[in-house]
Amino acid sequence: MTVIAAYLYRDGRRVRPVAIDERIACARDKSEFVWIGVADPSVDEMQTLARTYDLHPLAVEDAINANQLPKVDIYGDQLFVVARTAHVEDGAICYGETAIFLGKDHIITVRHGSARAHIMLRTELEAVPARLAQGADYVAHAVLDFIVDGYLPIIEGIEEEVLTMEQTMLDHFLGREEITRIFNLRRQLIRFTRILIPMHEVATKFVKLDLPCIDAEARPYFSDVRDHVRRVQTMVDDLREILNSVFESSNLLEQQRTGDITRQLAAWAAILAVPTAIAGIYGMNFEHMPELRTRYGYPVVIGVILFVCALLYNRFKKLKWL
Repeated sequence: MTVIAAYLYRDGRRVRPVAIDERIACARDKSEFVWIGVADPSVDEMQTLARTYDLHPLAVEDAINANQLPKVDIYGDQLFVVARTAHVEDGAICYGETAIFLGKDHIITVRHGSARAHIMLRTELEAVPARLAQGADYVAHAVLDFIVDGYLPIIEGIEEEVLTMEQTMLDHFLGREEITRIFNLRRQLIRFTRILIPMHEVATKFVKLDLPCIDAEARPYFSDVRDHVRRVQTMVDDLREILNSVFESSNLLEQQRTGDITRQLAAWAAILAVPTAIAGIYGMNFEHMPELRTRYGYPVVIGVILFVCALLYNRFKKLKWL
């Protein structure tokens, strides 16, 4: 396990580091609390935290396994929250998990597979002691808000790619690689939706339910988190619609272009059929055929061929087949 940071805070200011097996008697007015941040903990080290802060065994098991959907569980006077983080690797959305153990005098964050550490968040909060002085529940809000804010750049990046793909579709046929990318993005967005829906439910519970360790004054802050999740959900739904539209429009345009090519080929075939038919008739090896000995037969036939071909060409031009 990597202990990223473990400190005691009093009145919004860092007091001193603490060990994971050190239980501190904090003040009851939320002015003191411990914030411990760990990454990829081992079973033994999680058990140490469990004994020190009286964490529920089921919550500890979930935090170790790191295969949960976002949720909020209540264990006595403590909360256990699971949130899913997201980041992009090699053009694909990858997911991590952050578990939060929240008590009146402590908050423990356990990260698995997250590309964004909480060091920057901790620094920002320590720069505003008035926020930290409000208690551990405000830190829980800041962590959830930090996680949800990480979704937006991912969706914005996909949005730029989709809009570029949409413009490409209007200019030329989509290739196999681009169509494959469309289906990959659709699968990724569907999977992302499966994360966003329970994340929205988690934020809603913080807003509407009377949860332990969460003051009534903190609920509007979680409402802001819920709004951010809803915004990302809307963007994901819109992107899925655009991807469907790009694929369907590409098929329609391809059919239209194929139809144009077919009509052009049919028009030229009809034009070429005239000289072919006439030349075929006069190419037959019969002794007695009309106009064989006509003096001006050759130029007349050529003129008739050119006239009929020109007539057909103009007709097809008006029909926009050529």
